[in-house]
Amino acid sequence: MKFRSTDIPGVLVVEPRVYHDPRGFFLETYHRGKFADGGIDVTFVQDNHSRSTTGTLRGLHAQLTRPQGKLVRTIRGEIFDVAVDIRRASPTFGHWVGVRLSEENFQQLWIPPGFAHGFCVLSEVAEVEYKCTELYAPEDEISLAWNDPDVGVRWPLDGEPLLSQRDAAAPNLAEVLHRLPVFPNAAADAR
Repeated sequence: MKFRSTDIPGVLVVEPRVYHDPRGFFLETYHRGKFADGGIDVTFVQDNHSRSTTGTLRGLHAQLTRPQGKLVRTIRGEIFDVAVDIRRASPTFGHWVGVRLSEENFQQLWIPPGFAHGFCVLSEVAEVEYKCTELYAPEDEISLAWNDPDVGVRWPLDGEPLLSQRDAAAPNLAEVLHRLPVFPNAAADAR
């Protein structure tokens, strides 16, 4: 496996080795020791699976007091996966990184705790699986506006996305700034 850095320290693209033959393919999607050696030394406690149609945008979501690290992969179709740094002490606070994940490229995106996460569907249908380091806690979750001009995510969409009611009404990052926890190691983690 290869672990490739992105423009935000700590957010990593995981490139597993894929073995192809006439029968199809085989790959490891997770191996604790290899992931720890690659800089992702965490315990996962929950797996999620979603199916969405073209133009759907899910996010941006985060948990405040029990932040989730997420390992995201697409098993069908293609998405544009986004992580936004919401760690107030971080030098990359408010910055974002986006990666195309697809059933063809087999890549995964590691999003550490302290980031808002979202994705848009680029194919007719996409199925996304992700592992989480904390259990989902709806009372702890916040949503951020997908089109916040101060964050400026460049979503590769034609027209307006298909959103949930909650995501359509989500506030901008500046409006929830007072609610965001300070991650004590965020500045050090970004070095």
